Amino acid sequence: MATYKQESHIRSLLKGISWRAIATTDTILVVLLITCVTGNCSLESAIKIGTIEFLIKFIAYYLHERIWQRRLINKAVTQKQTLQKTISWRVIATTMTFLISGSVLESFDEIALYIALTELFTKFVLYYLHERLWLILPLGKIRQFFFDKKR
Repeated sequence: MATYKQESHIRSLLKGISWRAIATTDTILVVLLITCVTGNCSLESAIKIGTIEFLIKFIAYYLHERIWQRRLINKAVTQKQTLQKTISWRVIATTMTFLISGSVLESFDEIALYIALTELFTKFVLYYLHERLWLILPLGKIRQFFFDKKR
């Protein structure tokens, strides 16, 4: 089991960037799939929703990460805790997806709901795996790799 130690703000930011890259790709694909299945195929809407989500959710993700940072510090992180963190993020993120999708598509109808519900499942798995991966990345090593290289 990984022990959650003090995480730097840089690590939280890098973790947020890596998550948003994965999540935004998933969002664009989900929006494209749902809009095409419902007969309103729109790459433009998919990219617009993905871009808005990237910007808004990056900030929300960072804040969520720092809150959990304080909760888990110096504790062994169990799979159950990762699951709890995943659920708490999915509640926030899925609600935001529904609101953003409804706003961009100018209708809070079943299409926005299908997008949010599909994303709920795809991102639940992706987020959980992302969290477990970041737990095995050693603290400080990323910062050393990028900032403390000896020339």
